[in-house]
Amino acid sequence: MDQSVSSPAARPATTPASPAPFVPPPASRPPPATPRVRRRLPLGPRTFIIGALLLAAVAYGGYEIYLRLTHVYEYDARVTADIVTISSRADGWVVDVPVREGMRVEAGHVVAVIDDRVAKLRRDAFRAQIEGVRAERTRLRAERRLALNQAEALAKTRTATVRVREQALAAMQSDLDLAKLELDRNRSLFASRVINERQLQVAQAAVDKLQSQMQQLRAEQQQAQGSLEEAKVEQEKLTVIDAQIAALDHQVANLAAQMHQQNVDIEDRTIRSPIPAVIDRTFVLPGEYVQSGQRIMLLHNPSEVWVEANIKETQIGRLKVGQRVIVSVDAYPDNRFLGRVARIGSATTARFALLPTPNPSGNFTKITQRLPVKIDMVEMPKPLTPGMMVEVEIDVR
Repeated sequence: MDQSVSSPAARPATTPASPAPFVPPPASRPPPATPRVRRRLPLGPRTFIIGALLLAAVAYGGYEIYLRLTHVYEYDARVTADIVTISSRADGWVVDVPVREGMRVEAGHVVAVIDDRVAKLRRDAFRAQIEGVRAERTRLRAERRLALNQAEALAKTRTATVRVREQALAAMQSDLDLAKLELDRNRSLFASRVINERQLQVAQAAVDKLQSQMQQLRAEQQQAQGSLEEAKVEQEKLTVIDAQIAALDHQVANLAAQMHQQNVDIEDRTIRSPIPAVIDRTFVLPGEYVQSGQRIMLLHNPSEVWVEANIKETQIGRLKVGQRVIVSVDAYPDNRFLGRVARIGSATTARFALLPTPNPSGNFTKITQRLPVKIDMVEMPKPLTPGMMVEVEIDVR
């Protein structure tokens, strides 16, 4: 409400007259004051905070852009290793499983034992058969030596007899030739009446006698020759004995191979770890019956683990073997793991899917494919377990 006093002239005419008050003479007004210029205050803390936040946001955004240009990120990566399935090659009862899940073992450490009593009995049976065959082979070798000595002695005797008969036959032939000459001379003398008929008959009888003796000597010589051939046939029996010994040698080799196979079966019943490993899972307990090919446990080498990351095909062209990789493990957020790109996949993961994705309808939606990239660990401050989730940052500069 305006409370200023109106001047007398401005009063309404209907106001009753009243004596005029004393009005002092108007004093001189002071000159109008010059408007004062307000001084600008310095920036407050709020302004500094907002400015710092803006600068930090700009710096962070620029750094993120720089990282996106120089690095490839993948948040869906896993730790992988070669999981070895230990199986049984023989049937039998499980006697002992001296390992437990999570236990570390060295290469060659016994991880399971299967009953081997029957296998050892079979091995002993093969060993007995081998000893029997070896004894028979020794007997045949002794028999061969005896037959060889007898055949050699008989051959020498028969050969000497044949030579004697040949020499006697040659001497008899000389006598016969001489007797024939004497007979011819007597015939000439008898024709000239120098000798009588009796002398001629004596000469003829001598020739006939010598011829008869020659025939007898030839028969004896043929008999001696036949005896010599029989001695040679006796030597041929040695070949039969040699064949029997060779057959026994093959039989021993066959039985030895079967016994060796049985030894392998016995060794297979003591199952050992092929590598230094960690036991991941066991599937049998002592007292259970396992069959050939049945898996017993799973294990892996903890020092040979790697990271497998499925990288988009749009980024795979920036990767090269040997590039440095920073691995962030969800289980160890405070530790730093370093790796190297070891292998870039030659086929997308869709090619290895169990269920193919045909497109019979003709409708096509392009989906970015992914290629597996293997990353070997260079620095691993803590052990990694296959299946762990990790994030990878690949430096592609």
